[in-house]
Amino acid sequence: MSLRKAYLLIFLVLLVDQISKIYVKTNFILGEEVQVFNWFKIHFIENEGMAWGTKIPGEYGKLILTVFRIFAVFGIGYWLADAIKKRHSTYLIVAIALIFAGAAGNILDSVFYGVIFDDSTHNLATIFSPTPYGTWFHGLVVDMFYFPIWEGNLPAWMPVFGGKHFMFFNAIFNVADMAISTGVGILLVFNKRAFPKH
Repeated sequence: MSLRKAYLLIFLVLLVDQISKIYVKTNFILGEEVQVFNWFKIHFIENEGMAWGTKIPGEYGKLILTVFRIFAVFGIGYWLADAIKKRHSTYLIVAIALIFAGAAGNILDSVFYGVIFDDSTHNLATIFSPTPYGTWFHGLVVDMFYFPIWEGNLPAWMPVFGGKHFMFFNAIFNVADMAISTGVGILLVFNKRAFPKH
């Protein structure tokens, strides 16, 4: 796969990711949702940290996370360029490009959204607001895809979790998260093709 095609893939993922986030941010109030199917909703939340809202505690936790992500993206970018230069498997290059695009998409939220949007808590956010909700490197990541496919109590006979309330799938995510997960999935499922033995 050529560098040009990898760039095109990254650009398309970033474009769809940012368009979807800006649309939700400017058309939904925080917590608002639209049911598409019984098992699929558009549900607007903002994520302060990592997956499932996990965050680094402390005053500088968000800044540390954002800076770490930026360094990680530079590392992934180097890995991508090296894989293309050495003509590695298309599986590997596509996977790295997807991971890079997803990481970059969430970094854009973290770096810029705090200074270009106002608060979404009670009103629709406006872009390039004179009263932004945050500061540089302290933006919140916009998530919206929600697939509560099944919810109920697990059978009592199940070990450990028997009789407890359970929901599958309770994560709320975005296009960037999907790109990262797909890239990692390609590396796991097509491992032998991504890393062929010569």
